[in-house]
Amino acid sequence: MAINYIWLGLFLIGILIGIIRLVFMGDTQALPAMMDSTFEMSKYAFEITIGLTGTLTLWMGILKIGEDSGLVNRLAKLLSPVLTKLFPDIPKNHPALGSIFMNISANVLGLDNAATPCGLKAMQDLQSINDKKDTASNAMIMFLVLNTSGLTIIPVSIMAYRSQAMMKEFGDAAAMAAAGVTPTDVFIPLLLTTMCSTLMGLLIVSIFQRINLFKKAFLVMFGIIGALVASLFWTIMSMDSSKEIEAFCNLLSAILILGAIAIFLISGMVKKMDVYSSFIEGAKGGFKIAVSLIPYCVAILAAIGVFKASGCLAMLMDGTKYCVEAIGCNSDWVTTLPQMILKPLNGPGARGVMLDTWNTYGTTSFVGHLSSILQGSTDTTFYILTIYFGSVGIKKYRYAVGAGVLADLAGIIAAVLISYFFWG
Repeated sequence: MAINYIWLGLFLIGILIGIIRLVFMGDTQALPAMMDSTFEMSKYAFEITIGLTGTLTLWMGILKIGEDSGLVNRLAKLLSPVLTKLFPDIPKNHPALGSIFMNISANVLGLDNAATPCGLKAMQDLQSINDKKDTASNAMIMFLVLNTSGLTIIPVSIMAYRSQAMMKEFGDAAAMAAAGVTPTDVFIPLLLTTMCSTLMGLLIVSIFQRINLFKKAFLVMFGIIGALVASLFWTIMSMDSSKEIEAFCNLLSAILILGAIAIFLISGMVKKMDVYSSFIEGAKGGFKIAVSLIPYCVAILAAIGVFKASGCLAMLMDGTKYCVEAIGCNSDWVTTLPQMILKPLNGPGARGVMLDTWNTYGTTSFVGHLSSILQGSTDTTFYILTIYFGSVGIKKYRYAVGAGVLADLAGIIAAVLISYFFWG
């Protein structure tokens, strides 16, 4: 029911503010702007959902090959010591474990195009073992909170955006080097921030589901992740220029994606199966999922459009800044408040605010750095919950929204504190 109240609140609060602005302030533009935003966001929701069709179709086809060849089952067996304890309700060697692993791996490595189709496939697998088809299971909630917390080891997109913006700001790589700045200076702060949000989400869900995180399997997993992160950090920090780092990250992403596709295709060949027919069968399912997502995406983005166009974000930012300064605290972070609010609701909207912040204050300013960290600290919680649950017909989210929002809040607080530590 939480998503129901949030959705109603976005619409009704926005409309109420628009009416107040008309009656008491004589603002005749607010309500028409809200109406236009509703239709624009609905159109945008349709476009991004249809745009997702190609990617979904491709990856659902590839995953179908993995299922038919038995590769997904073998992955599940390999990872069962950890995943069966993190998802105790999933039967041992169930295909859902393999899909979950691939989704989390894609998210950790910043491979968004691969993460969403794998995630939707995992939700289908989890729904097949869900006793209450309209209610989120424990496994679904754990899976989605890990998604929304947004743990990313290689923030490819953020570093790419910063590289483009800094080249425009400074002119060329030589000027950037002379100024002592690099697009990759957010790497460690971003990693620390996403780890905070992920650990918070994992802790909250584990408390609800009574999962002991101090078991040997979890401690080994945390140790392996720590070693991999340290190795990656050492590799990146040993490089001489930002261009070299960016090229390395892009190459690594390409190797991982193409390597995964090749492994799935080869597994089908080894089993001497009709790989092409298997791909087509899975791809058909991808198209059906994309179409089923349209109403859910339209619903949430239209509500966000009304809330934003009403001026609620601007009013909230002004009020927060006044309160922060009234108690004698530094209010520089308040400049990024619209991005903090938009990030759990609308990823592209938050990205637009980030780019505007860079353009206004510069990429190397405190708020420029904080804006970068915020964009990569968590994922788009409400969008993910709406899309993933909507794809399998889940209507009762239980504590998924609360856990996701608390993980977001932990990420936001960590982003502010870590940014003050590094650049304040």
